[in-house]
Amino acid sequence: MPQASCTLPKEGSMNRDEIITILSEDNPVKIEELFRRARTVRAREFSNKIFLYGFVYFSTWCRNNCNFCYYRNANSISRYRKTESEIIAISELLAKSGVNLIDLTMGEDLAYHKEHFTTVFDMIKVIKDRTGLPVMISPGLVENAWIDRFSELDTEWYALYQETHNRELFARLRAGQDYDERMNAKLYARDRGMLIEEGILTGVGEDLEDIADSLLEMGKIGARQVRVMSFVPQKGIPMEQVKKPEPIQELKIIALLRLLYPKALIPASLDIDGIKGLEDRINAGASVVTSIIPPRSGLAGVAQNSMDVDEGGRTVAEAAGILKNMGLEPASAEEYRDYLTTLREGSI
Repeated sequence: MPQASCTLPKEGSMNRDEIITILSEDNPVKIEELFRRARTVRAREFSNKIFLYGFVYFSTWCRNNCNFCYYRNANSISRYRKTESEIIAISELLAKSGVNLIDLTMGEDLAYHKEHFTTVFDMIKVIKDRTGLPVMISPGLVENAWIDRFSELDTEWYALYQETHNRELFARLRAGQDYDERMNAKLYARDRGMLIEEGILTGVGEDLEDIADSLLEMGKIGARQVRVMSFVPQKGIPMEQVKKPEPIQELKIIALLRLLYPKALIPASLDIDGIKGLEDRINAGASVVTSIIPPRSGLAGVAQNSMDVDEGGRTVAEAAGILKNMGLEPASAEEYRDYLTTLREGSI
């Protein structure tokens, strides 16, 4: 007997109430239909290709005290700041392994702010020259003049997450930070010709209405890469006792993002559940594997500082093996560059 099909709105046309209805769905048959639809849309837009991002978290120092973050300024932990030569070497190693992009991520490290990001600009020039790969910069909130310089260096992506678009919840999560200042920075980068990534956390006190509002807001601001990550409680943070959300919530949000924004790049992060969580996120409609890290590189993750890092579980080879078993394959560097051109020229 055939299973009942979930009645889903046509992709790209969902309104707030429809999103909330799907988020609240708990029927396994209907949820699987949601994922199936998301995979169908992704296959139409990306064929069987999945993009891979190398991750270089080069400074864990940060001036902020975000209540959800292990690297918040007040947390008494071991930190590092990689040297310029180390960062370049790790980027070259990632490029040789087959990633399509180098994601340079840092906390809001005042050492770089005091030197007006000169070292970071120099690194970007060298990395782009030596690897030939696009670069994403994730520096936190920075001055417009520095965004101008990122743009001048042809840094393809600027990633800066609100985590939520509920202003009251934002204030609780990002203590002492200004919602509009953060939002305006990414909009400025967009207007300077950079592609922008927006993202949210789930499991941090939001309700379904908040999630729906965020998913719609991502499209309104012109983000070309949109993501969700589940909150992972870590030692020493104010939210240490908050329970990690059920995995299905993140997967449903990935699928909804795929239906809302068929052409968008949507990450499956290795930072939450490690390599074992990749297949479920890809099956929900993700088109990018993020947070690929070389083993024994002395780097850390963001959501979980040590998940599968030194063990070599977050490599291109590991991800490619899983993708192959799913009938998928890593995209080439040329295919990724071509897709960036598509994103710049069209709507998601």
